[in-house]
Amino acid sequence: MIAGAKQARLLGETDLDKIDHIYKLHSILQARHTPVSREELQRELEGRKSDGCSPATLYRVIKTMRDHLHAPIEWDRERRGYYYRKDAHGKQYELPGLWFNAQELQALFVFERLFASLEPGFLAEHLGPLSRRISELLKHKRLGLEEAGRRVRVLGMAARPPGKHFGVLAAATFQRRRVRLVYHGRGRDDETERTVSPQRLVHYRDSWFLDAYCHLREELRTFSIDRVRDVEELKQAAITIPDAELDAHFASSYGIFAGKADKTAVLRFSAHRARWVADERWHPEQVGQYLTDGRYELRLPYRDDRELVMDILRHGGEVEVVGPPPLRKAVEKALRDALRTYQASGAARRPRRAERSDRHVSVTAESRTIRK
Repeated sequence: MIAGAKQARLLGETDLDKIDHIYKLHSILQARHTPVSREELQRELEGRKSDGCSPATLYRVIKTMRDHLHAPIEWDRERRGYYYRKDAHGKQYELPGLWFNAQELQALFVFERLFASLEPGFLAEHLGPLSRRISELLKHKRLGLEEAGRRVRVLGMAARPPGKHFGVLAAATFQRRRVRLVYHGRGRDDETERTVSPQRLVHYRDSWFLDAYCHLREELRTFSIDRVRDVEELKQAAITIPDAELDAHFASSYGIFAGKADKTAVLRFSAHRARWVADERWHPEQVGQYLTDGRYELRLPYRDDRELVMDILRHGGEVEVVGPPPLRKAVEKALRDALRTYQASGAARRPRRAERSDRHVSVTAESRTIRK
């Protein structure tokens, strides 16, 4: 994205080798405070090869930068070198638009692949040209990124597609407009119609959510975007809640459940599981420490324990809830319920085995009678 259509057209016709040279020359001149000789620039532009690039190649790159990018490249006769002339305010020249070296392209490619995996749909049309441009640059062998497309995988777990209304909600969020939506809540299994002022789009655990001010409830709420059944963008401007207030409401508690945290969970993990948990981030304000016996104690704030209980249960017998008592009881109940489910399932199978065993005993007894 070069500033100006004419510049974009001219550089669009420039081969990638020259673009690579432009980036390198800019980096050299920007980093140096003294003029750089022709010989040094020739060596640097070709990666310090003994012969370097030709003088003609260097002059073509300098001419392109001067003519089309308005680069203030000057020649110092006394010190026999090129340098960037600073502007009237003493500021250093910057290349217009976006320029990337190999490492930056790698990071950009990973970001593009990650963003594509989020399945928003809304930005696919707009990101398409960028994605194609990145793919073209990756094919440029001098950057050494030919394998990038095959070496990056983004795996989702239990992802819920955001549905067809993501685009309207995203646009309303960015443009600060209210929306009227029909929402189906999973918990109560009912639909409600309400007007909300979108505040933030949240991608959490491979699913999209909308943090918004609900004008029906007159409070901040979080909506799962895949549960929006219908939506209409309104002309009314959305109410904007300060970031500090949003963070205090949505970020202080545990997981997706909002509200100011009012409890602290104390979890103790086995020495074996501590190898993983000690490196995990469960909450921005968590506090962890190793105990003398090798176990790991994790303290974290929460308000609603539903999501926290699920995360605790995935560690099975490798974790103990020390407190508070209501959280410990909730985990104990979940474990007992799971045990009853398995016991009931096992009991349903046992009578069949016993029945077969009884038949076997009956047949054996009958055989003995016949023998007699």
